[in-house]
Amino acid sequence: MLKQTEGSHAVAEAVALCRPEVICAYPISPQTHIVEGLGEMVKAGEVENCEFINVESEFAAMSVAIGSSATGARTYTATASQGLLFMVEAVFNASGLGLPIVMTVANRAIGAPINIWNDHSDSLSQRDCGWIQLFAETNQEALDLHIQAFKLAEEVSLPVMVCMDGFILTHAYERVDIPTQEQVDAFLPPYEPRQALDPREPVSIGAMVGPEAFAEVRYLAHAKQMQALGLIPKMAEQFRTAFGRESGGLTRSYLTEDAETIVVAMGSVLGTIKDTVDEMRAAGEKIGVLGITSYRPFPIDSVRAALQNAQRVVVLEKSLAVGIGGILSTDVRMAMSGLQLHGHTVVAGLGGRAITRKSLRGLFAKAARGELEHLTFLDLDWNVVNKQLERERTTRRSGPAAESMLRDVGVIAARIG
Repeated sequence: MLKQTEGSHAVAEAVALCRPEVICAYPISPQTHIVEGLGEMVKAGEVENCEFINVESEFAAMSVAIGSSATGARTYTATASQGLLFMVEAVFNASGLGLPIVMTVANRAIGAPINIWNDHSDSLSQRDCGWIQLFAETNQEALDLHIQAFKLAEEVSLPVMVCMDGFILTHAYERVDIPTQEQVDAFLPPYEPRQALDPREPVSIGAMVGPEAFAEVRYLAHAKQMQALGLIPKMAEQFRTAFGRESGGLTRSYLTEDAETIVVAMGSVLGTIKDTVDEMRAAGEKIGVLGITSYRPFPIDSVRAALQNAQRVVVLEKSLAVGIGGILSTDVRMAMSGLQLHGHTVVAGLGGRAITRKSLRGLFAKAARGELEHLTFLDLDWNVVNKQLERERTTRRSGPAAESMLRDVGVIAARIG
């Protein structure tokens, strides 16, 4: 059924169609509309045999999710930004215990300073926690990935994050195709847990493991991720057959076959990049795009195959590894090992800063001319940065950097006025 709806509501409807038995969440922007929608559906009886649990924090949300999943219930939650960080201890426990929880991460910047807008800092900060991470480019794909996520999580007994850009997708109204309950039931079988607590057969989970077996337990988590690496494209093909559209998979190439320059990115920015590439193609530039859908497990072979015939690779990422530069680009460079390619990292869109076609055209043209630096910060205001660096060099008590720079650009004065 085609429907014009908000991204958050589309995801809520998709999750409801997956017949969750426990939904637990604590509201935090920009994921709140998802769990609000689910709460309304559960209250109205539109989601059968489901308990919606209001909790007092994000840590409690993941703790409840662990408990419900451990008893064999299909479990869902959602979070963003500081909320994800608050639940980190339990996030690691969920994957370490092999519990197939599905969680939406409405990607949002991490403070300080406080920022509620979109970048990928939150989920990428948890890249080594053991969860599968899938990134949506559009609201349609966000909807579709949730349906695939439950099937994937339950097949390999690992938790899955479905990452969608906060506000850019969660609060955007788009036309999406919402499947019927019968279609989802045919694709997603009833949950049969690989492990479940049963008072008739008592066992302990999460018990102490010493040096004699800890490495083996951790390796098993890696082995499951590698198993997922093979399953993700198969499930995407099954989804295409069942629902009639391409969605999910490991990566998605766009005009890469003869491209001399390939841009690699994740999430909603791919749409803007593709529009820019279309304009540059019309002008004779050989440029293409590689979108990463599966960030964890990372599809090294798929990325390498897509990039091997290019001359240069530009990784555009909405995150920053302070002290070195790129996060996504580190994995891309591993895939490029041994290939004679020029690699560039571009940090863009931090804290919700707009990424425009004009800026991208200039960036990609510069790369094609061989003038792009190894690490670039797109549209960074160097005047503001250098003024603050000079202030800190000359004044011992230079004050909080964020507030000082806001004064420099006139934001604080405008707010006071």
